[in-house]
Amino acid sequence: MTSETHEQFGRVGIWSSALHASRTDDAGKEAIAEAVAELEELAYGTLWIGGSPSPDDAAALVAATRTVTVATGILSIWDHTAANVAARIAAIDADARGRLVLGLGVSHGPMVPQYAKPYSAMVAYLDALDAAAPNPGRRVLAALGPKMLKLAADRTLGAHPYLVTTEHTAEAREALGPDALLAPELTVVLDTDLDRARTTARNMLGMYLQLPNYTDNLLRLGFTESDFAGGGSVRLLDALFALGDAGHVKARTQEYLDAGADHVALQVLTADEGGAGLPRAEWRELARVFAGEL
Repeated sequence: MTSETHEQFGRVGIWSSALHASRTDDAGKEAIAEAVAELEELAYGTLWIGGSPSPDDAAALVAATRTVTVATGILSIWDHTAANVAARIAAIDADARGRLVLGLGVSHGPMVPQYAKPYSAMVAYLDALDAAAPNPGRRVLAALGPKMLKLAADRTLGAHPYLVTTEHTAEAREALGPDALLAPELTVVLDTDLDRARTTARNMLGMYLQLPNYTDNLLRLGFTESDFAGGGSVRLLDALFALGDAGHVKARTQEYLDAGADHVALQVLTADEGGAGLPRAEWRELARVFAGEL
């Protein structure tokens, strides 16, 4: 990865599925705009719009900020045609001045009726984007397995894996090579009561353990079916999450960086909001512990 790309993404960013301005009312749009403006002031490197965002969601965050990188994390290729995405991203990028990143993914079979041949579908989508846009822009792929990781390295800036361990990060770095971007997501529960923190994590993880793309990847990493029972074993939770105080989150983030990540996208999960809100107090707390290192 070039130093320019590293500087654009920063070492630590924020991932949130609550940053969907297109899915809320005027009050919700205003709350999102205020939140992302503060995240920019807190010096996070990249804001990742989670949960299958649209180009309109990216446009709203670009309009509400001035310098921070805005990335879709991840836009589903089944929800938007390549021609429409290419045109919309080109228009947004004119205002973004190079700080917009299009994150693309193939989603999951249980969630997409037309799901078929995900690797081939992604190759075809990238081809269509290239044909539609003279300047292909900055892209990353949601990649877990070796084939998709290689595609990410060959055709985009790199990979944005979700729900992965440090061991996967090390394997992904080897698959991507030394130059491609590697920006894994890491889910955080800021709660020093570990039993309660694990309950919060299990409430979120249970859904993902029904999706074969994730469970197959975890099985490749050495976990077993027994680790998936009851919302996740302690071993699985401790490998996938950062549970504890802000200092522990910083230490866990460093483990991913040491394993080969260039950037870590932190998703803050709270018990009361289930990950659906804007946990601004927690974002501030993390910014304090990472002060000068974002």
